[in-house]
Amino acid sequence: MPEFVEFPKIARLSREIIVTEKIDGTNGVIYVGEDGEVLVGSRSQWITTRAKGGADNFGFATWAENHADELRALGPGRHYGEWWGSGIQRGYGLQKGEKRFSLFNVHKWSTEMPTPPLSLPPACCSVVPVLYLGMFLTEEIERCLERLKTGGSLASPGFMKPEGVVIFHPQGNVGFKKTIEKDAEWKGKQDATA
Repeated sequence: MPEFVEFPKIARLSREIIVTEKIDGTNGVIYVGEDGEVLVGSRSQWITTRAKGGADNFGFATWAENHADELRALGPGRHYGEWWGSGIQRGYGLQKGEKRFSLFNVHKWSTEMPTPPLSLPPACCSVVPVLYLGMFLTEEIERCLERLKTGGSLASPGFMKPEGVVIFHPQGNVGFKKTIEKDAEWKGKQDATA
């Protein structure tokens, strides 16, 4: 007899959500081991510096290696974020060579949340900007998108082509993205004429 698999509980949509700015860069993860070991990953794999024969992912592994002592302050676990800036996707108007790592976990690191963080992230890291915290309302999500369209990026003030928003639903433990441009298209959409 096959193992019984219970149907998962369904989260209620009308609950609190957190809307943050979606930064157009490349996904990254910093892993800090209980022993202080620091590993670096992209969205899909562990990476190392080019000097160690690896695929560095726009210099993320080199940056992390250079900031390993500071990154240990994140504490044991996986710390996901966006590696972005000069030479990566939109670039956000940053100076040549300037890149940033913005942590996704606003509950733990953002000073914009109702409960202040127990500690601040290391100086080498930032946190994605929080645009809205409250009940799920599509009009609030649209308001956040309009704010970005008219006022520009909060992550990089003065940059007027932000990508969009991420809507995180804590009860469902799921995130959604909504982009300002081409939101109806899939990211991996193939050209039908090719």
